[in-house]
Amino acid sequence: MQDKVRSTWVSIAIIGLLFFVMGWFTWINGPLIQFVRLAFDLSTFAAFLVTFVFYISYFCWALPASVILDRTGMKKGMAIALWVMAAGAIAFGQFCVQRWYPGALAGLFVIGAGLAILQTAANPYISILGPIESGAQRIALMGICNKIAGMAAPFLLGTLVLHGMGDIATQVAGADAATKEQILDQFASSIHVPYLLMAGVLAVLGLAILFSPLPDVRGESDAKSKQESAGRLSDYPHVWLGALAIFVYVAAEVMAGDAVGVYGREAGIPLDQTKFFTMYTLGAMLIGYVAGFILVPRFVSQQRYLAVSAVLGMVLTLCAYLAHGYASVTFIFALGFANAMMWPAIFPLSIHGLGRLIERGSALLIMGIAGGALVPQLFALLLDHSPQQFQLWFFVLMLPCYLYILYFALRGHRVPPRVGNSVAQPRATNA
Repeated sequence: MQDKVRSTWVSIAIIGLLFFVMGWFTWINGPLIQFVRLAFDLSTFAAFLVTFVFYISYFCWALPASVILDRTGMKKGMAIALWVMAAGAIAFGQFCVQRWYPGALAGLFVIGAGLAILQTAANPYISILGPIESGAQRIALMGICNKIAGMAAPFLLGTLVLHGMGDIATQVAGADAATKEQILDQFASSIHVPYLLMAGVLAVLGLAILFSPLPDVRGESDAKSKQESAGRLSDYPHVWLGALAIFVYVAAEVMAGDAVGVYGREAGIPLDQTKFFTMYTLGAMLIGYVAGFILVPRFVSQQRYLAVSAVLGMVLTLCAYLAHGYASVTFIFALGFANAMMWPAIFPLSIHGLGRLIERGSALLIMGIAGGALVPQLFALLLDHSPQQFQLWFFVLMLPCYLYILYFALRGHRVPPRVGNSVAQPRATNA
């Protein structure tokens, strides 16, 4: 028994390291938006293509990722994912040196492809390492690892690469064409070495995962899972509703985490301060994960906590709309706390009861991450059209997201599966 517990915690620690990697590359996008906007001399809409290509790659690669994992197993699949990410990091850094924006976006797309494979494996892996009722607690622990990395990445990028970005923007604004190009070439090249170092770390980590004691959960659970479910994925409406919940949740998360810097800029806050805003939102998320880890499921069920989080998100969104300047931005930072336990609750509720369909169900949920591509891009489009209405645009895009998450927490996750021509009874919850 002790050996089994020790093995489980070793597995959790290894997956925690992978969630750290996911957090690093996901939340570095916030300051990257401001980096590319200056380095490539872009509009707001064009700069937000950073998040668009990154998150749309999840949609494109989630189903292929499930096929890859079905053939390789989760362990080998996670190693492959890290190597794919390493290739993307090398490409992004190199194309930044050349200041060729389509190439830089292609590098981010490749990083996102690797993350899609990693997410498709790691999320169900951690969910089934223990009872489904405590799945949110384990994913919350992974979220702590994710958000620590998410805080570190914007801080280090802002300190080491984006240092003095406000002064550089001022120099560019007053320079002639030749001098401007020289300044921007030097600034864009400053990100090359950091991304080469990241690529090296990812390549080594991929080898480490391959030779680690991490068990291949799929191989151990196939026989049991085949008895636990039957039919097709379309027979389980709750997983489709969960995919939409993931879509709107990730949209809300990216708006509060990555778009907050642009929001602050429109509010008149200096550029050298807004480059750290992603870190503050993630700090609030980290507090939210710690709270969720303590409370779920000891004192409150994951679905009830999800409902409370959705209501809190609506309240904070309204407060951000009614407030101004730093006060408004502070309410957006606080959205990090409201968002923290949404993924940890939505994911296990959505894959519950899928059995042998868990990898396909996970892939469907990962496709929902595309919400982080589409909604922030719409926000950027509205900003370019009418920047003075930035608070209104933020409000009208965020409120429906939280309303749907509230529905999923209260009703959506309980929609019964259809088996053959019959409809099963509603699944019991601990609400």
